[in-house]
Amino acid sequence: MVDVYTVKVEEARPASHEKPSAGPVYRCIYAKDGLLELPSHFQSPWDFFRDSAARCPSKPMLGRRQKTDSKAGTYEWVTYEEAYDAAVRIGSAMRSRGVNPGDRCGIYGSNCPEWIIAMEACNSYAVTYAPLYDTLGPNAVEFIINHAEVSIAFVQQSKIPSILSCLERCTNLKTIVSFGNVSTTQKKEVEELGASCFSWEEFLQLGSLDLDLPLKNKTNICTIMYTSGTTGEPKGVVIKNEAFMSEVLSVDQMLSLTDKGATEDDVYFSFLPLAHVYDQIMVTYSIFKGASIGFWQGDIRFLMEDIQALKPTIFCGVPRVYDRVYAGINNKISSEGSIKKALFQYAYNYKLGYLNNGLPQDKAAPFFDRLVFDKIKQTLGGRVRMLLSGAAPLSRHVEEFLRVTFGSPLAQGYGLTESCSGCFSAISNVFSMMGTVGVPMTAIEARLESVPEMGYDALSSQPRGEICLRGNTLFSGYHKRQDLTEEVMVDGWFHTGDIGEWLPNGAMKIIDRKKNIFKLSQGEYVAVENIENKYLQCPLIASIWVYGNSFESFLVAVVIPERQALEDWAAKHELSDDFKSLCGNPKARKYILDELNITGQKHQLRGFELVKAVHLEPVPFDVERDLITPTFKLKRPQLLKHYKDCIDQLYKEAKGAMV
Repeated sequence: MVDVYTVKVEEARPASHEKPSAGPVYRCIYAKDGLLELPSHFQSPWDFFRDSAARCPSKPMLGRRQKTDSKAGTYEWVTYEEAYDAAVRIGSAMRSRGVNPGDRCGIYGSNCPEWIIAMEACNSYAVTYAPLYDTLGPNAVEFIINHAEVSIAFVQQSKIPSILSCLERCTNLKTIVSFGNVSTTQKKEVEELGASCFSWEEFLQLGSLDLDLPLKNKTNICTIMYTSGTTGEPKGVVIKNEAFMSEVLSVDQMLSLTDKGATEDDVYFSFLPLAHVYDQIMVTYSIFKGASIGFWQGDIRFLMEDIQALKPTIFCGVPRVYDRVYAGINNKISSEGSIKKALFQYAYNYKLGYLNNGLPQDKAAPFFDRLVFDKIKQTLGGRVRMLLSGAAPLSRHVEEFLRVTFGSPLAQGYGLTESCSGCFSAISNVFSMMGTVGVPMTAIEARLESVPEMGYDALSSQPRGEICLRGNTLFSGYHKRQDLTEEVMVDGWFHTGDIGEWLPNGAMKIIDRKKNIFKLSQGEYVAVENIENKYLQCPLIASIWVYGNSFESFLVAVVIPERQALEDWAAKHELSDDFKSLCGNPKARKYILDELNITGQKHQLRGFELVKAVHLEPVPFDVERDLITPTFKLKRPQLLKHYKDCIDQLYKEAKGAMV
């Protein structure tokens, strides 16, 4: 008998000549009597902060590592009371510069205390903030400033030059405030362009603690968050106070009912970009509960070192980070002696067996948690009690490894900027939810809509289709783009573009993406993400982009090989080439292609879904070249443009080989 974690609240809809069929509407069992509603005493995220500052004024709130002689030391903290006073002063200084409720403020820089204080200052004065970030492409900052009509921007010191480079074309922007200091030359340059520039301290002095804060309303726009999208210009996702706050309360409800909500004793590690909704929600949740928030230094090389210094209790990651943690631990285990390796494997299988039988994390193998797994737990500082993963699918083997070895429940979730972060979440300690994104959150309901052209039927015994959402955490449309809003919002349902499958226990599994589908010359439809996900299970590759031209009958791919695996193969074959040369070596290319297709056949890819030629790329796809989004999704049009000559050559080669 399978435990089911959703309830049906509306029947399925049959297909009509205008619309495809849609499956029943489901809610999470914790919302079976109604979706979470925002209590009337909450009007703005400012209420969360104000209440926590009154409840625990001397509690450490925002921490960063202080640097001496370029070496990072221990974490130093700003208390809730100090942060509250700073936010009120900054808000008051904004008012003195003519920034009024409803006006737009930009925030630009790495995660740090000033980012949060600027955000809360906007909340205190009902100003809408728009995160700025350059990873959307070279002109994205300028585009957002102009599109959102930003009149004031808080900017990390190192980002001031990039604001200066577009200031002349940003006529609304009148005030720039540095997170730190600002040079006399920069001030002069800004003034010559008709704006003003302040250091953080100067701006604080402009403000006062005596002003009355304006009334705020849950229907005010909290933030306009620009999403990278995989094509075209960034889209400004409008999120109102009520959606933002409902999401925070839904996170709390899910955790409190299924595991343990955050408390004032928790420490959250903030390193995922605050320009994205995922970290903003988790930071605001931490503020709501009076927890402490420690920031990374902003340099991936020191990420693990920052974690060791902070020793967080709540850790939110993305698959790319968890993959690195997994690889690092695995390498260490491989280098141990045979006795230690055998003990680890025995402990792993023992605990996995009990987790599979339904025992909770702390009861499955406490003896082995202490004896064998404690050292692994130290990788994230040793105190983590809650692991969350989002932004992209986490590989099943990595998820299982983390659940077994880290001594803490792991919940994988799924969300979009348009759903104000998580709209599905796995339930802690329900091991059968592994490999899924769990059930709808308590403020949202979901249904699948059939996608006939891809062969997905929401009414079949294995319901599959496009995930559609309705509820209290949805966005209010795309800023100044009613046309795009109407494309995705139909009859009150937000169409995510992601293809899901309902499992018997009520959990959702993401299996495909609606738009990443193309037709080959013989008329076969190819769902490319599905193919890439299967190929990614080949241990020889780190990343893959599969491409199919509709004038050709087969697929080709650009592959980032796993460096170590390729170098090991080269050593075995007595090749002394360096990694870059190896990537161009025809024998290495054939080796990777053959191994990929062995993996593809193992995972039942059909003949026309197997790639016929590969280009090995030594440099990983990166944000700097605009080949991936900040959450590591492939930007297909940009990849095609970048690798156009390469793709043409692959088709030529493969056709030559077929003759």
